[in-house]
Amino acid sequence: MLIPATTVPVTIIGAFAAMAALGFTINFSTLFAIVLAIGIVVDDAIVVVEGAVHNIEKGMSGREAASTAMRQLFGPTVGITLVLMSVFLPAAFLPGLTGRMYAQFALVIAATALLSGINAVTLKPTQSAMWLRPAVPPERRNVFYRAFNRAYERVEQWYASLIARMVSRSGLMVALALALIAFTGYGFSRVPTGFLPIEDQGYMIALVQLPDGASLERTQKTLDKVYDIARNTPGVSRVVNIAGVSALDNSATLSSAGVAYIILKDWSERGEGEDLMSLFTKLNSALGAIAEADILVMPPPPIQGVGNDAGFTMQVELRDGSFDMAKLGAVTNAIVANAKTQSALQVVLASFRSNVPQYRLEVDRVKTEALQISVDQVFAALAGYLGSTYVNQFNQFGRVFQVYVQADSQSRLRLEDIDNMFVRNKDGKMVPLGTLVTVTPMAGPSLISLFNLYPTATIIGLPAQGVSSGQAITLMEEIARRTLPPGTGFEWSSMSYQEKLVGNQMYIVFALALLLVYLVLAGQYESWYAPISVILAVPLSFIGPVVAVSALVQSGLNNNLYVQIGLVLLMALSAKNAILIVEFARELRAAGKPILDAASEAARARFRPIVMTSFAFILGVVPLVLASGAGASARLSIGITVFTGMLASTCLAVLFVPPFFAVVQSFEEWRIARKVSAPARKPAEWPITGGDARPCWQLRNLLTDCQSQFGRRHSYDVRGSWCSRAQTRKI
Repeated sequence: MLIPATTVPVTIIGAFAAMAALGFTINFSTLFAIVLAIGIVVDDAIVVVEGAVHNIEKGMSGREAASTAMRQLFGPTVGITLVLMSVFLPAAFLPGLTGRMYAQFALVIAATALLSGINAVTLKPTQSAMWLRPAVPPERRNVFYRAFNRAYERVEQWYASLIARMVSRSGLMVALALALIAFTGYGFSRVPTGFLPIEDQGYMIALVQLPDGASLERTQKTLDKVYDIARNTPGVSRVVNIAGVSALDNSATLSSAGVAYIILKDWSERGEGEDLMSLFTKLNSALGAIAEADILVMPPPPIQGVGNDAGFTMQVELRDGSFDMAKLGAVTNAIVANAKTQSALQVVLASFRSNVPQYRLEVDRVKTEALQISVDQVFAALAGYLGSTYVNQFNQFGRVFQVYVQADSQSRLRLEDIDNMFVRNKDGKMVPLGTLVTVTPMAGPSLISLFNLYPTATIIGLPAQGVSSGQAITLMEEIARRTLPPGTGFEWSSMSYQEKLVGNQMYIVFALALLLVYLVLAGQYESWYAPISVILAVPLSFIGPVVAVSALVQSGLNNNLYVQIGLVLLMALSAKNAILIVEFARELRAAGKPILDAASEAARARFRPIVMTSFAFILGVVPLVLASGAGASARLSIGITVFTGMLASTCLAVLFVPPFFAVVQSFEEWRIARKVSAPARKPAEWPITGGDARPCWQLRNLLTDCQSQFGRRHSYDVRGSWCSRAQTRKI
């Protein structure tokens, strides 16, 4: 127990050193990598220690037991380390924001896997030789150990008998496994997709939109009502109101809009029904009773700075080269109206208004020049009277004060007040502004926004409970395509843009990871067929996450970024379990055991280390499965994925990998035998009389075939036309 435990601090310190070298910070991705690495790094150490203990039980000394164990386990340890690294490397090259998150997770895990592998083949054998002693005889152990050993022996005997029956029906078992893999693929395609789960960050945002042209004073009164309702809601700590700011328009100044930041109590102080989604529902219902404004409560974005709120963000654009804001407002309202009829969308809102009451002010430039007044003077005077103009600053009482000029509030209430405002011409005479400007009432947009140089209107929304963001985006795209006329279009921004940017990149990562694992194992085994036994075990681990995510869709879990990170990790861990069985089975086969016996014996010999390492990792991720508080959604996503995936891998890999090996090894040997025996039908092509006159390349190929069939640890006689075990293998 002490030997595997010493692996953790060594590897974790190395992980922090790797983070510093790569320029990574301590964040969600790197912390997830370190937490999960704790369960991974002890696996190699447990396998080495278990092998050494098994040899000590046979009567070997500590040094001899460690040396023998490393001769048997060096290959699997190197293979597991290379597989772990090769699985994560493709994810490190994804572009964009998601690529950055994948890279930090993947490279930290790869660094810990490399350090763990080096540790397992250097420090662990040394510690085993120094610290391990012959175990206490079973009859002298305490009650717990005796009970555990009896229970484990029964399980192992049952497992061995089951594997023997399954291996004897390898073809049927492989067909059953392929059916399970097909079911997993179908279920995976049906799981709702998402990007990042909505996190409880301790606050929410209330977006307030009053009727067009509403004054700032009226907006402030509405925000006061929002404050009273929100402050009296259980679970809310305080509320901060800001009037005159449109949060939906990048915090632009707008008198008819406001925002309220609702700060929640600390997670430890909240009671039942005071989680983020419960408070979100309560506040939206309570604030919806305020009739004089449209109020929408939204959680903040999962990543600060990427958007203004959670949910989706669509940009409706005018692409015909015009600035017809009435058309833009009409199509935006049509999309929002159609979206509100969909039960899959909880809230949909657009901040764009194209018919806001306004005044058009025209300056008579000819008259202005005739009166020796510049147009700049007219605009500066209007800005100073109706708005304010900075003059200078002065020091008084040890402080700096700024000076602004502005008309008195009572002198700028009506349009007629402009007639009483004056501007000085070049002769020093005062000219009424009413004689120079004409004011006309009109309607137009309060704010004009551009997105990719097109006039745009922003639509935000939130999917209903049990509906993922990917499904909401697909639904909004269908609504937009049916609603938008020619000359208009739409794009996604903020978190929705990042989600669309990721697209199917993750499936490419899965494919590249499997390809790298296959190539690494093909190089290690010197066979194109042997790695198939390992590759087929990988999809079996996905059954657990598919079932878990499908069952928990209504609670908000979907195929998001953290679930996909967990799936990449599962690929490495499930391949690790399969490598332990396949490597030992190949050694037994090379030693002359029949294929079925080699598969059964390898499964039984590796059953204990696989179960030990798998359950050590599974128990290590239990805190993630039970997570609560800040960042709980991310931890639950990756924790449930890895927990259920490792359970599926542990239960299914130990059952189906031996039949995989039996079928693949039989097929490989059949191929070799057919290729080697082909020259026997044409002995004249390779004359033997008077010495072996075959070209060197033919002899080399025949020797390679013999070694592939019967192992590389023996010498062979290739003077005949073919090799067979009975004629050529020399022990």
